[in-house]
Amino acid sequence: MAVKEVTQRRSSRIRRTIKAVANGRPRLSVHRTSKNIYVQVIDDANGRTLAAASTLEKDLKGSLKTGADTAAAAAVGKLIAERASKAGVKEVVFDRGAYIYHGRIKALADAAREGGLSF
Repeated sequence: MAVKEVTQRRSSRIRRTIKAVANGRPRLSVHRTSKNIYVQVIDDANGRTLAAASTLEKDLKGSLKTGADTAAAAAVGKLIAERASKAGVKEVVFDRGAYIYHGRIKALADAAREGGLSF
């Protein structure tokens, strides 16, 4: 199997498990590239994005050295927690996609927890 196929299978397997245990909670979905990190709070029941944040935003981009380190991921985690609380979301399920829970993904999750999200 090609790497892309393995990644897609892993991502869909994790997402299927998350949706099964969500109990109506929105999903905190993370996408990581080599240069940036993106995160969304998605309501799967209605198919809507409730809040989003990334390292490409103007207020974050100027204060960060790069968008591809744990400091940037932590900043995005705090920002998504603020925006989710403004949207009325306190509890989410964490969707790490095909990425292992380590490094930037872990830094983002920890910062989101410190910001007030529970998962």
